[in-house]
Amino acid sequence: MERKKTAVALGLFDGVHLGHRAVLRAACDQRKNGLIPSAFTFEPGSVLRKAGGSSGYIYGQRAKIRLLNECGIVRTDYPPFDTVRGLTGEEFASRILHERMNAAYVCCGEDFRFGKNAAWGAQELISFGRRFGFEVEVVGAVECGGSIVSSSRIRELLLKGDIASANSLLSFDYFINATVTDGNHIGRTIGFPTINQQFEEGQLVPVFGVYSTVTKVDGSMLPSVTNVGVKPTIEGVRRPLAETHIIGYSGDLYGKNADVYFKSFIRHEMKFASLDELKAQIARDIEKCR
Repeated sequence: MERKKTAVALGLFDGVHLGHRAVLRAACDQRKNGLIPSAFTFEPGSVLRKAGGSSGYIYGQRAKIRLLNECGIVRTDYPPFDTVRGLTGEEFASRILHERMNAAYVCCGEDFRFGKNAAWGAQELISFGRRFGFEVEVVGAVECGGSIVSSSRIRELLLKGDIASANSLLSFDYFINATVTDGNHIGRTIGFPTINQQFEEGQLVPVFGVYSTVTKVDGSMLPSVTNVGVKPTIEGVRRPLAETHIIGYSGDLYGKNADVYFKSFIRHEMKFASLDELKAQIARDIEKCR
């Protein structure tokens, strides 16, 4: 049976922000021509190899694919970076886009680079498209707030706690999607039970502090307050995590996946002299969230 032709969006798509969505939209628009909207990308850890990506990737693979699907992408291909990094530009166009993806249409951003040492760009891709039978569209950069939308800019905003600006560039609320893990239950003992979520290895951790959030539970969006950090009031050394108190909720979410959406930054993480001081501050934080 003849394989269906595809429309392929190219990019790392870390964050799936406004600029990425313009490229993805171009691929999805090719449905009208009978093409399958597709994306060719890499695993999130590839971001760490890029300039500006050393602070970590914004979303893990599961969340990124979910966001791509929500944009209308039907097929996502993400081979290990090391299996592709040594290809020349011609080999990438021939083996990946022509043979593997069966592309009839390819789109990318103006700054897209490919092939060994990122030596080839959008203009070379257009030439390869003529040789291997696919149309190439170069999608212009998207501006917001007077400058170009980029993953690097969003990472900087998250590291400053400027959630509102990051959300504007993403076009949706930044969120954590992770399995709820068991903790030390300190929150429960002081009257504020929490769910704990670990960041993935290599994932960007927003600036340590307390955030006004909304948590999705069984299809409902519930107000919550989230601490990102290392809980300095509690003795011991630990990895950064997100600890969320869902206001008015008392169910058990251990072992389940939860989405926590960040709305605004309240304050930086602090070390308190006692659990009573911590408890009083959490109560104030909750009032701010309300």
